[in-house]
Amino acid sequence: MREREEKSSNNQNTENQDIALDDVNKVLFSISSEMEPVFIIDPSELYRPEIEKGPDFRNFESSNKTNDGHMEKVKNVYKNMHTHQTIQFVKDKKEHWCKLDKKEMTIMEALEFVNQLVDESDPDLDVPNIYHAFQTAERIREKHPDKEWFHLVGLIHDLGKVLAIWNEPQWCVVGDTFPVGCLPSDSIVYGRQSFVDNVDMSNPKFNTKLGIYKENCGLDNVLMSWGHDEYMYQVCKGNDRCKLPQEALYVIRFHSFYPWHTNSDYYYLCNNEDIRMLSWVKEFNQFDLYSKSDELPDIEALKPYYQSLIDHYFPGKIKW
Repeated sequence: MREREEKSSNNQNTENQDIALDDVNKVLFSISSEMEPVFIIDPSELYRPEIEKGPDFRNFESSNKTNDGHMEKVKNVYKNMHTHQTIQFVKDKKEHWCKLDKKEMTIMEALEFVNQLVDESDPDLDVPNIYHAFQTAERIREKHPDKEWFHLVGLIHDLGKVLAIWNEPQWCVVGDTFPVGCLPSDSIVYGRQSFVDNVDMSNPKFNTKLGIYKENCGLDNVLMSWGHDEYMYQVCKGNDRCKLPQEALYVIRFHSFYPWHTNSDYYYLCNNEDIRMLSWVKEFNQFDLYSKSDELPDIEALKPYYQSLIDHYFPGKIKW
């Protein structure tokens, strides 16, 4: 009798999984029939060679894809990033993208738009990008039920990856960020030696600890490498409709700044406000890195709640 009950339970679980998979496939079909997928490699802490690996959410060993091939792509992303992200490069990118004249769309439209992105560094989670956004938001909501702005940050933090859809190379969309205009910290992925071909490192104005900055000048006065974090921060700053608090803007701008929030580097550039906000960036990081799982949220059921947050903090059409 007990064996039959267990088999019945297992069959029910299998049927539920099949239904969930069917739902995901319907979403994927809907997306693929309207848009061409854009493949990206999104390096996270799981790729950082100097940090002990966290929970095994990305199981390359059992994947049909080759771990060595992914790691080679990740290394190339960082090699190009550390070679080409100079102070002039960042200024040029800000000049081009911060005009916010590329498109107008609501936050919900933007979430659907970035569904074109397929993160090929996640072989075990072949679902639309929007699921990670809602997973992150829901994990935050569970622990911080009274912090509505924090829930919304979880939902929108990666929307800057729209840059990849608009043909920006991956090395100026994803990956860990860092200040330009000064000597790189050795805790940056692949170390200071990975900047050997960066022309700024042969310029005495830029190749010292402080470079062009004054000690404790504040991160608001620091030029960060160009990527999805900085772009989404500039979208928030450049739209008067955005009513998110300062804590939210710090999380959006610095959630990929691992040398700062994980390795405690660059404190010499920080002012008191930066140190006060650091705790929020650290708090967010745990939800961002480890929210990708097989537990798929019911997006349609969640949309009304998050639309109410959008209507309050970031309503209407947004300039991108």
